[in-house]
This record gives sequence, structure tokens and C-alpha cells, in this order.
Amino acid sequence: MFENLKISINKKIEESWQKFKSKLSEKNRTSIENFEEKYRKYKQSALCEIIETVVFVLVMVIIIRFFIGEIRWIPSGSMKPTLIEGDRIIVERYSRFFKGPDRGDIMVFYPPSTNLSKNILPLFSRLTGIFCKDVAYIKRVIGLPGDKIEIKPEADGSAYVWINNKKYEEDYIQNIYEYPACPDSGADIMILANEQVMKCGPFTLGKDSYFMMGDNRGSSFDSRYWGTLKQDRFIGRAVAVFWPLNRLKVLHKLK
Repeated sequence: MFENLKISINKKIEESWQKFKSKLSEKNRTSIENFEEKYRKYKQSALCEIIETVVFVLVMVIIIRFFIGEIRWIPSGSMKPTLIEGDRIIVERYSRFFKGPDRGDIMVFYPPSTNLSKNILPLFSRLTGIFCKDVAYIKRVIGLPGDKIEIKPEADGSAYVWINNKKYEEDYIQNIYEYPACPDSGADIMILANEQVMKCGPFTLGKDSYFMMGDNRGSSFDSRYWGTLKQDRFIGRAVAVFWPLNRLKVLHKLK
């Protein structure tokens, strides 16, 4: 039944098209018929199948990467011991359409220093991952919009993050004794403006600001240096390590 309906509709479309062409001048009708003949030959060629396959694959890659998730690898040790160099991870992207990240989520994002060009080629590269040169980081969400964040050293040489005047206990970081030293309270403002100098706060986060830190606090270039992150810079949340097999694990959300 469906096939008969389809044939009937196609027949009516063909009749309407032929009727439209009959009203055209001979020159225009000839041009259209020449184009139709070339298009028929193209549709029957191997080139057509190759092009349509490539376009279909690219469209599916874009849809999957933008709406569902993607695969990435860890290039540095800034997230040790949770993630180490060479880990292959799965990054889900769908949750960002419904809400912002939660505290403790491990997020992939474009840092403020990455200029996200909106030109066709860079945008295509970001959507497909093909020859993409935009630098992305992976860190953990520590501070949420509206939070007051401060890093306080202890007398024994350790250091802790304080959130809204409460010590934030973290059992996933590399070492509480590896925090770089906080700058002097009377440090020159020009020195503190340098991205290479760690700042300890206190910081009060704005409405659309997140404070990101690596689990390897002694070797992570994060919000302590370059400041807070806007929500539109997030790419997705790391949910699992799938390679190498001896590192296979799910990256659970914190309670």
C-alpha cells in the first residue's frame, strides 16, 4: 500500500514537472533537459556513491560529536591520579543542553586563551574533530556560580580549598602537600595579573563563572592562574576511561 502511494505521488510530481517545462521557452527547456541528463549520469556513477557516503559519514560524525559524545585522550598529568597521560576517555555532551556542570564533574573545555573562530573551516574542524587545532583542557569543577573560593595553606605545609568559608575535603587529588606557594598578600597587582602566577583568592564567582582545578594540584595550569570559566566554553563531561584496558573505569559523579 505504501509503495503504491509512493508511486502515485512520484507520478503526479513528474506530470507537474513536465507541465511546468512545457511552458518554458525552447532554450530554457533544452538547458534544463541537458542538466537532467548530466544529473542522471552522475547518479548512476561510482563518484555519486562515494560523495554521498562521505557526506553521510561527515553529517553523522557532526551529529554524534555535537549532541551525544566524543572520544579524547589525556596528553598531560594535570589530572593525576584520576587520569594519567595516554588515557583514552569518553566525553558525553548531551547533558550540557539541560544544565550546567555539578561540583566535582570532570569537564573538557576550551580555556579563555583559546580563540574560538566562527569562520567556516575552524567551525567545521571543531564539529568533526578533523584537523582541529583549538586547544582544550580537562579539569575538575571546584567552584560554582556564586561561590566564594579560597586556597588556604596549613601550618604543616599542606593546603586546602575553602568553599563558602568551609574546608572542602577532597580524596581524589594527588597530594595536599604539592600546592605551589600562595603569593604574598601585599604582592603588586601587576604580578598577580600575570597568568603564570598562582592566585589563592578569595574569589567570588559571578553568575556564569566556574572555578576549574586539576587533581594534580602541584602541576596543573587552571583557574588559579587564568581565572574563571564561562559555561559556553564547556565541551562535555568525562564519563569513562576505556583504554588502556588495565585503566578501564567509570568516572562517577561525586556525591
